[in-house]
Amino acid sequence: MVLPVYNEAENIGPVLRGFASAVRTPHEVLVVYDFDEDSTLPVVRSLQGEMLAVRLHRNSGRGVLSAMRSGMEAARAPYVLVSMADGSDDPAQIDDMVRLAREGADLVAASRYMPGGRQIGGPLVKRVLSRVAGLTLHWFGRLPIHDPTSNFKLYSRHFLDSVRIESQGGFELALELSVKAALAGRHMAEVPTTWRDRTAGQSRFRFRAWLPRYLRWYAYYFRRRLLRRS
Repeated sequence: MVLPVYNEAENIGPVLRGFASAVRTPHEVLVVYDFDEDSTLPVVRSLQGEMLAVRLHRNSGRGVLSAMRSGMEAARAPYVLVSMADGSDDPAQIDDMVRLAREGADLVAASRYMPGGRQIGGPLVKRVLSRVAGLTLHWFGRLPIHDPTSNFKLYSRHFLDSVRIESQGGFELALELSVKAALAGRHMAEVPTTWRDRTAGQSRFRFRAWLPRYLRWYAYYFRRRLLRRS
């Protein structure tokens, strides 16, 4: 499990305890941080004595995209799960995600937009555009999953080693990997989840700044689909 963090002192304890109580699959948790003064680190170190699966990993660059990539590269397991450290993701779905991966899925999404999934809180415009993007990709583009923009996903190491990551910043990585997995004909699966907006700390999501990057992969998918039909 890869957890990018940025001053998540208020959230990281409950998040790690949630993983420990909900996940039965043997695992390690990589808490990926940018700088030594991050307020998350003392809390993690205080918990490592009782949570032997947790280790700190310094980001090889800066920012959330670099943190996710650095954690993926450092992970030693055959499956890599990315989750946020703000408490928005529900760890109760993780064992089911691993099961689907072991059954052959190269990408497993925890989906807000499939039957049984839901989203609680968050900016209205972001919620609407995310849902519209995900469902139009699914319904009209035949993308196998309903929620390609969420970063709460599990990937096989085999798939990660086969793909060239081109994302440039922010949280666009999940959409890029979803699009590329679908275009490559990879087996994709999903489970319903409930996403809850953070209740403490400050989000690093910059919707207006990152929207063009999401649109890039949205257009990339439909363009590639059209080229294959022509």
